[in-house]
Amino acid sequence: MGLGGISLWQLLIILLIVVMIFGTKKLSSIGGDLGGAVKGFRKAMSDADKEEDEDPQRLDKPDAEFSEAHRDDAEQKSKS
Repeated sequence: MGLGGISLWQLLIILLIVVMIFGTKKLSSIGGDLGGAVKGFRKAMSDADKEEDEDPQRLDKPDAEFSEAHRDDAEQKSKS
């Protein structure tokens, strides 16, 4: 048993048929294009990870800062 019930011999026959249909030059070109796409995807993912690491979200930083006078006014309003 090979992949999903396909034996090694069946995979070799399929590979032979694909080579006969497309030819080795076309398959080489497709392989190079696919490799370039995978390389570009990996580079983009690593760049995105670097951007996240450079500017992490700070949870301990307050969202807004208020002056003491404003805080005192708010406390007086809540008491009345």
